[in-house]
Parts: sequence; structure tokens; C-alpha cells
Amino acid sequence: MAATETGGARVVLHDYWRSSAAYRVRIALALKSVAYQRVVVDLVAGDQRAPAHLALNPQGLVPALEIDGLVLTQSLAILAYLDETRPDPALLPADAAARARVRAIALAIACEVHPVSNLSVLARIEALAGADARSEWNRDNISRGLAAVERLLDHPGFTGRFCHGDRPGLADCTLIPQLYNASRWGVGFDHLPRISAVARACAAHPAFLAAHPEAVAPRAPAA
Repeated sequence: MAATETGGARVVLHDYWRSSAAYRVRIALALKSVAYQRVVVDLVAGDQRAPAHLALNPQGLVPALEIDGLVLTQSLAILAYLDETRPDPALLPADAAARARVRAIALAIACEVHPVSNLSVLARIEALAGADARSEWNRDNISRGLAAVERLLDHPGFTGRFCHGDRPGLADCTLIPQLYNASRWGVGFDHLPRISAVARACAAHPAFLAAHPEAVAPRAPAA
């Protein structure tokens, strides 16, 4: 994508194509029509531990977003900044109670499910107990997490095509990357009707298509 917004401000996203956290930010940037340049941080190769990346994000994680003369880290903090500085379209509903419910779903995924399924945790589990334990851990964690999110979505206020209403927002930005991860690990969610409906709606939305890992994955050079 182009590296400037209207007015010429430079926007750079340091990310990895399969990172759920970076995927959330790509979705939000696309929803808000913020053009940006990608800098690939290959987590498998260990690029996140390189001094240049640690200077941007001392945690050695992705994403890191250079925007408005700032370097921002942590995906939900980045999404909050984007919503505060570029409020249209909003990622949160206007009603305070609805905002709390939407944030709860986003946090349930980003703070409960995702952290114990990330690369460093899975590598440690495999080192301690083997590859089978790694797979079992991850599938169980994702399955339990999605089942809980389905129950959270089973709320009278959560009507419409997306997690809340007929426009995608914060909860969708966190749910869809987790569903991509679930599919990678063979965790089905067809039995979860609310989540499945949201997945179908997002699959047809241009912002989610543009941000999808397969749309930004590294390509082998032409022969």
C-alpha cells in the first residue's frame, strides 16, 4: 500500500503476515482508509530480536506502527489511537454499555486466547512436552476461547451482520484474526452460529480482504 495519507504524513507498519496482532491493525487501517507501507518482520527468522526492531518495540513483538511522528505498539492501543485520531468510521458504538461489551469481546481474544497461543509460548510447550502437547494445548485453548466468545456474542444488543450492528468494529478486528489462526490449527467453528455469521460478513468486506494474511504473504520470486 502507499506510504502516505492525505497531507503527506508517512505511515509505516512493521508486521508479520501471520501475526494475529498485526492482522488486527491491518484491518483497522483498511477500515479507516489509512494508506501505509509495510516493513516485514519475520518472526520465524527472529527479526523481532534485531536491534533495529527492538529500538522500535522493546518487547520484540509486532506490530509497531509509525504514524503522526509517533511509534505505537500493542495492537489494541494502536486501534484506540486510530479511533481517537481518525474517528470515521468508528470502531466502537456510541452507547457506553455497548462499547463495554465490544471491548470485552476484543479483550477476551487479545488478552486471554491469543497470548497463550503465540509463538514463544508454543515453542516453550514443545520444548517441555513435545510437538503433540503443543498442538493439543493450542487447539484446546482456541476451542475454549471461541466457545466463550460465542456466548458473549449471544446478547440482545449484538444484532446485525457483524459483532455489533451492521458495520465492522473493534470486536471484528480481533475476532477475524483469531478465526484465521483457528483454521490453521484445525479448530472448526461451524457449530458456533453467531461467530460463523460474523465470519461470513467479514469475508465479503473489502477491508478484511485487503488485510488477510494471504493477501500480504511473501511471494516466491518468479522463475
